[in-house]
Amino acid sequence: MSDQPTANQETLDHQAADDLARTSTPPAEAESAPSARQLRGKDALALADLAAIFDDLQFVLGSCERLLGELARGQQQDSVVLESLWLAALNSYARCFRKGEHGKRLSVTDLSETGLTGDVVKWHQLLGRLRDFLIDGAANPREEFFVGVSQSPESSAGQTGGRAEGIVITSITRPQVDETTIRQTGRLALELSTLVDKRMKEAQEAVFAAARKLSDAEFDRLEKIDVDWSVVRESAPSDAG
Repeated sequence: MSDQPTANQETLDHQAADDLARTSTPPAEAESAPSARQLRGKDALALADLAAIFDDLQFVLGSCERLLGELARGQQQDSVVLESLWLAALNSYARCFRKGEHGKRLSVTDLSETGLTGDVVKWHQLLGRLRDFLIDGAANPREEFFVGVSQSPESSAGQTGGRAEGIVITSITRPQVDETTIRQTGRLALELSTLVDKRMKEAQEAVFAAARKLSDAEFDRLEKIDVDWSVVRESAPSDAG
């Protein structure tokens, strides 16, 4: 996949992250805080899935940023941190393409909407294979181990082999994740999160339009949900009417 990103490209700006909450300035007094009711319609549940996908992509971006920082430490880098972050990023990325709690997910066809050039689909498939090997695979993802037997030197009589002296356990270290792989994965997650964010805005407008038609009685039948208005700022789509 071409068009390698910079470190700044891999981090969504604060506005994109804030879009997940879709909020406005909190009320000055706790008494004036609005209440919230849970919507369980098809569109609302699909929006919830999109929010979960967006959160997973944000996690991938954050993991890639941390991975680049860890690689930059050179000889001081922590292999445990590298493996943990990479595995977590791969698992979160893969989850975006599985059916969500209410059926919503990304698909391979969505990759073409990212605007990225190169073998984007092949890269996506590679990430899936890496995830399966590193998380679900039976083999140790860090090293491949071998068992042998040590042999004594040649005998003075010129014999080509000596007797067995002991068991040897050795290993070959598997390559760890590199900077290019991290940057390309972060760029893909960034573009997909932009796509999901756009869909969330469209879905929210549809859900809000339906919610505005609810009667007082219908509102009362909806289950109340707790919202921390000190950190969540409510913002409804603009009223076109």
